[in-house]
Amino acid sequence: MVSYIDFSNDIKNSKFKNAYIMYGFNEQLIKEYIEKMVKKLVNKDFESLNYETFDGNTVDFSTIFNACETLPFMGGKRIVVVYRANFLGDNSKNANKNGDDIIKELENYISKIPEHCILIMYYVFENQRERVSNKIRKFEKKACVVEFSKLKGMQLQKKVKEVFDNKGKNIGKTELSFFCSKVDENFDIINNEVEKLCCYVGDREINKEDIDLLMHPKESNDIFNLVDFISQSKPEKAIEVLNEIMFKGEKASNILYMVERQFKLMLNLRIGMEKGKSKETLSKELRLNIYICEKMMAQCKSFNVNKIIKAIDLCLATEKELKSLSGEAKFKMELLIINIAILR
Repeated sequence: MVSYIDFSNDIKNSKFKNAYIMYGFNEQLIKEYIEKMVKKLVNKDFESLNYETFDGNTVDFSTIFNACETLPFMGGKRIVVVYRANFLGDNSKNANKNGDDIIKELENYISKIPEHCILIMYYVFENQRERVSNKIRKFEKKACVVEFSKLKGMQLQKKVKEVFDNKGKNIGKTELSFFCSKVDENFDIINNEVEKLCCYVGDREINKEDIDLLMHPKESNDIFNLVDFISQSKPEKAIEVLNEIMFKGEKASNILYMVERQFKLMLNLRIGMEKGKSKETLSKELRLNIYICEKMMAQCKSFNVNKIIKAIDLCLATEKELKSLSGEAKFKMELLIINIAILR
């Protein structure tokens, strides 16, 4: 298993293997490195013939095998990419129905991939708490397994600065550091937050007040994950998130307020969705970042209006209990999570 920093050096030095398995949170970063490989190894004039991609949710082994065995047009290398290969995760909710067969066949085939071909498969973690799967570990001795760990500190600031530069917008070092402190290392969110800031400030300089005004705190992502696990009927996972938030020092009453607010937003979204409103319209009406709006709309699909109203009622009842009754606040929050998860 190697870090993407070491992998970057291999690309610079043209040291390539025939099989790669990549994993981590940052899909955009993974794609950037695949593009670097393609630019280095595949003639641009023949890219459509020598560079092939497949959706990991629908592909089968015979398709992968045939793509790898096909000779590259006009010589050189052929690159085959299986993106969003969720069958590489231990418990992916979106796993390919052929996943177990693909894993079994790949164990025998991956060390026999022809010299002319490079097979790349990548898996994006589904939540912030996921770790490398046992399925991926199986291939450590047969393929180059690359970990795209979270960017931190100056590495994160450097990549975020590139996003601002690509938008043609300068940002000061102090403001850049403050921006990075306010956002999780998810470049889908970062791109949207940068776009939002650039549109808001126009031609003038970005200042800390702009960032503070427009950006949601990191805790919002924790609450989103908590509610998301409830929507998946995984109360045990939601309770793990609750424990982590409380371990950081957040009070139960504040967590409850944010959970209640999330369900109120979901209620408005669900009603809007049933009226046929688009994500663009709803994001403007509810003043939500369009990426967050899209994620919450997907979350809403697990709840009808009646179920969301019941969830809000349970939040209000728990709020009264926290204010008026003695007892363990953490226990009351865990009970709330379980009661919402079993709603029908």
